[in-house]
Amino acid sequence: MTHLSEGEAAPEFFGPDQDGNIFSNKDFMGKKTAFYFYPHDNTPTCTIQACNLRDHFDLLKKEGIQVIGISTDDEKSHTKFRKKYILPFPLIADKDHAIATNFGVWAPKKFMGREFIGMQRTTFLIDEKGIIRKIIHKPKSRIHAQEISDAWKDIN
Repeated sequence: MTHLSEGEAAPEFFGPDQDGNIFSNKDFMGKKTAFYFYPHDNTPTCTIQACNLRDHFDLLKKEGIQVIGISTDDEKSHTKFRKKYILPFPLIADKDHAIATNFGVWAPKKFMGREFIGMQRTTFLIDEKGIIRKIIHKPKSRIHAQEISDAWKDIN
């Protein structure tokens, strides 16, 4: 579970997107942003989540919300995933899981009775000043865009 709380400043980070462009949290200042952390490209639940965000991207954009995906997959994997599913938002590669660690989502998980360290599916809604306004733990992949939209409406 993340150690961050709503009302705190989002941690600083740097990471390359699928095209090798380096992004930092400063690139999103002045914009409402949804940073969604997901385990892996091309896995069933992650694909459903990404496609839901893609299918409702215009609605989120109209509401002034930027979407940024972050996983520990590399740029090459992100390029293939983004191209295959025609994703209109950047995917940041966090190969050393430094960003996930700073956000507190690289943490213990259980799957089929096995415990391991991995990415916890979590979305952070960050306002124009870089403040975490909402943390969505265990988002519902099939309706995630609606969760994001509704949460921003509740914030405003």
